[in-house]
Amino acid sequence: MHSVATPVRSLTSAASDPVPSRYAVNVGDIEVLVISDGILPLPTVTMAHNAKPADLSNWLEYMYMPPDQYDWPLNVMVVRSGEQTILVDAGLGVQFPDFPRAGQLPQRLAAAGIALSSLTDVVITHMHMDHVGGLLVDGVKGQLNPELRIHVSSKELAFWRDPDFSRVSMPEAVPPVLRSTAKRFAEEYSDFIRPFDGDTHQVAPGVVARVTGGHTPGHCVVDLKSGEERLSFLGDAVFPVAFDHPEWFNGFEHDPETAARVRLDLFRELAANGSLMVATHLPFPSVGHVAVDGDAFRWVPVIWDF
Repeated sequence: MHSVATPVRSLTSAASDPVPSRYAVNVGDIEVLVISDGILPLPTVTMAHNAKPADLSNWLEYMYMPPDQYDWPLNVMVVRSGEQTILVDAGLGVQFPDFPRAGQLPQRLAAAGIALSSLTDVVITHMHMDHVGGLLVDGVKGQLNPELRIHVSSKELAFWRDPDFSRVSMPEAVPPVLRSTAKRFAEEYSDFIRPFDGDTHQVAPGVVARVTGGHTPGHCVVDLKSGEERLSFLGDAVFPVAFDHPEWFNGFEHDPETAARVRLDLFRELAANGSLMVATHLPFPSVGHVAVDGDAFRWVPVIWDF
């Protein structure tokens, strides 16, 4: 069985951070902390741009979600394996005034007692702004360990040198910001980035980045395994609607057909092996299992252990 424990929050943090924002899980000998970076408000049409409007509307009503705009959670993960402390994705940052409720990572790392200087590695699942922006917050780079290794797929780095937005369906203002943020990240962190080739890349004992493609060409998931216990961080391979409708295309997917196949493959894999999962854009803390439910799937959240 996986053991799950939530660190105690001090009473002094209650006024500024009134809801739980971190959740701890042990995967064998690997320690995991899921941290909320906040939420993004987005148009609901980006959730499923190939769905019939009536079908999407019915699903939103069924899920008690508003018809026009929904809150998109942002989760990142800190992993301790052996002597390494690994940040998986870095959240949005505070450079985007339209998203004032996101970009919480630096202060929430500090509240959890994790100094930026203690990070030995960062894994970037892909270079969208809500996954790299936290590293671009003023003052963050100067606090990092100068020996920090940032692991990014070579395919992902190559894609963002000349990104293709021909198949996405996102608000018109978003692609230029995605492009400029990815470019800035690649330039500012060029001395830290350790590109990796191939489909899998070992980051630490029991911690493997696995390229899936789909959402972006170099999108990867991060698989943890210690003893018989497993957890997979799925990045943007999965969204809330995906369990009921894995065939619906998210507007931020650069290759929607591949992304849909990746979703199905991951769901089947996780349902078969019983692994825990975490995903960037599922409601915090997004720790749970995947179960087969007829022709669709079911997300089964873990019971919070206080």
